Amino acid sequence: MMFKSVFVLACLAASAMAQSIDIGAPANGSLVSSGTNIVVEVDRPDTLTGSQEVAIVIAIRSCFGGVCANPADVLGSILYTGSFNPAFTSEPGTGSKPPHQNISVAIPSTLQSGPATLSVTHLSLVGAGPFPLFEIKNVTLNVA
Repeated sequence: MMFKSVFVLACLAASAMAQSIDIGAPANGSLVSSGTNIVVEVDRPDTLTGSQEVAIVIAIRSCFGGVCANPADVLGSILYTGSFNPAFTSEPGTGSKPPHQNISVAIPSTLQSGPATLSVTHLSLVGAGPFPLFEIKNVTLNVA
């Protein structure tokens, strides 16, 4: 009985990990300019497990005194909130990419120069149950 419970939990964890997103662009440590637009590529690896995307939120927050706040505690300036519809693309020169969505966002002109945390908050419904999958991924950018 114990083995069966552990197996079920392991399957659920593996299923959730397969639904997890990644920030494909901009790369960690990228230089961005305040007052300009950037493209945020949100990747979701292909999976056999059924899921329904609910939404994503893209936000940015300056780091103060060299300390970046945890996006789970405070998001900062909201750059995008809305649907997430990852898809394969056949753009020339893109190679083999997982399903993804590119979203153009404006970096606020009032954003302080220096390091900043760009975060993507993701919510989806996974499996036949379904169960909610909530996650936050982030990269640190350098704002000029």
